Amino acid sequence: MKINKVILLCFTIFIILFSLNFKQRANASANSGIIVMEKTSQRILYGENYSAKLPMASTTKIVTAITFLDNFDVNKIVEIPSDFKGVEGSSVYLKGGDKFSAIDLLYGLMLRSGNDCAEILSSAFCSRQEFICLMNKTAKRCEANNTHFTNPHGLHDDEHYTTAEDLAKITCYALKNQIFKKIVSTKKYIATELSKNENRVWLNKNKMLNSFDGATGVKTGYTVKAGRCLVSSAKRDGMEVICVVLNVYDMFERSKMLLDKAFDEYKLVKLFSKDKFDYKIPDENLNYYKLRVEKDFYYPISKNDKIQVELNLPKYLNKQNILGEKVGEIKIYTQKQLIFYQNIYTLK
Repeated sequence: MKINKVILLCFTIFIILFSLNFKQRANASANSGIIVMEKTSQRILYGENYSAKLPMASTTKIVTAITFLDNFDVNKIVEIPSDFKGVEGSSVYLKGGDKFSAIDLLYGLMLRSGNDCAEILSSAFCSRQEFICLMNKTAKRCEANNTHFTNPHGLHDDEHYTTAEDLAKITCYALKNQIFKKIVSTKKYIATELSKNENRVWLNKNKMLNSFDGATGVKTGYTVKAGRCLVSSAKRDGMEVICVVLNVYDMFERSKMLLDKAFDEYKLVKLFSKDKFDYKIPDENLNYYKLRVEKDFYYPISKNDKIQVELNLPKYLNKQNILGEKVGEIKIYTQKQLIFYQNIYTLK
């Protein structure tokens, strides 16, 4: 009888714990943001609740890193202030008097998610508040209009938030920077503390780099209020895809599934080539002029996409037209949505 009571008690505890875990996941899912975006075109390939304003934990450091790279010299030496007390949360354990190159601190920021690196980088060459203003300017430059930063590391603040879509846009922008791209794809880095000439070995916390074919980055994050957050990127067959999951319990598994789905269903296609645009147009005296456009156009296409091209040109050039002047435009649509537009010029 006692054994049966023990079994019953254990079973009851198991049911309670299972229910609590299930509710926790359900509540997290209701407040999650998910998006998959192709880098070149920023086409949204998949998304759930991607416009919701949410905390993003240490994925904030994507913006910290690219803001620093856009504004400051990575080769400068940074000395840690003697009164530096560190920061709560993840750290590379910087101490007063330590000296590192800024590039080393960027690796510590992105590989080990060092909150101490974030604080030092944000105040090394300007005031902390000035740096945070620069972070918000970076967001605006990327048209991340539902994003606001109050700190460089991502520890919780009610006024510190983004959306999955905004964070994907910022990541698309950051990955254009070759130094950023190299940092976030690095699995292991050896930094040098210069005052003692000591090496520090930093391993990347992003498991995607070792477990997903084609993974190129980017950043993990976690706080109690933000939940598990991950910005991942991967490249296959010339197409690079960004996946953002905010407050997703099984962030690695879900991101892998979403990225695989994107690569299975979409291919990056060159829909328009400037070098193959060989149209000519006559003037009123039947003198023909070559035309030119300025850029190629690549776009991720699924088997269900229907592409329409619209070429708007006059039948004749008038006498007022000069070489190098705009004379028309080309537009490309998919599912009646405009996805590409550029002007057509007479060739100089």
